Amino acid sequence: MVKLNKIYTRTGDDGTTGLVDGSRVSKADARMAAIGDVDEANSAIGLAITALDGAEPAATLQRIQNDLFDLGADLATPGEDFAPGEMTLRIVPAQVAWLEAEIDRLNAALDPLTSFILPGGAAAALHLARVVSRRAERTAVAAAAEVPLNPEALRYLNRLSDLLFVACRFVNKSAGGDVLWVPGANR
Repeated sequence: MVKLNKIYTRTGDDGTTGLVDGSRVSKADARMAAIGDVDEANSAIGLAITALDGAEPAATLQRIQNDLFDLGADLATPGEDFAPGEMTLRIVPAQVAWLEAEIDRLNAALDPLTSFILPGGAAAALHLARVVSRRAERTAVAAAAEVPLNPEALRYLNRLSDLLFVACRFVNKSAGGDVLWVPGANR
């Protein structure tokens, strides 16, 4: 259990931050950029949950928020051993499989796409979460080119944006449908 009595420590005043193993890296490090973007995606999902006001798929998104905290801890754990342990949080294949099952469950209620869709409608906040999660994935992939990162964490981020896309369509279906792109409509 985490217990924080004091929020500021002053240890980062020199532009560094600590990783799970106690080592310190620059706050501008690629790993830290990925962790920050995952945190931003988590915040955007929290905003989308608020917009859903308890409606489906809010519970799914709440579970994802918890997973994203695990994923941030995973990214903050240096090394090449990606096995989870009692004191080591790692994203595992079952978490990715759960996302895939949720994608399939939500998608089963939708008609096939006949057009690209615009990010809007009742699911606008979810669309924002989707694009922020895509950025988090890109940043994590860039960090993985520099330091070893758990491949399951990268898979999770890839599936997350897919789930959020399907969730957008699911939410918009009950609120008038997707906002469709009309190529060249304003020429």
